[in-house]
Amino acid sequence: MYQVYILYSESGQQFYKGSTRNISERLKRHNDGHEKYTSKYLPWILVWFTQKDTRSEAMKLERKLKNLSYSRTIDLILKYSHEVPGSDELLLIQKLSER
Repeated sequence: MYQVYILYSESGQQFYKGSTRNISERLKRHNDGHEKYTSKYLPWILVWFTQKDTRSEAMKLERKLKNLSYSRTIDLILKYSHEVPGSDELLLIQKLSER
């Protein structure tokens, strides 16, 4: 199984979209500063994820997500809020949608 995920950085006020086989390890790598792009905007919060059976399915969805604007990303997360990992993360996204 592969996970496609969306992270949010409050310090950078931006989203990062990616895919992985191990979401907890990937989030740790992002927050430990091991990834060049995301190291500038620590810390990252996992705000949404879904699972795909194959790597090709995950990569296809990741490409689609990367083409979404900031506001369309928020809309997607709210539409599929059952895939938000927790109530704090959902509350954060709801507040971002009110801006």
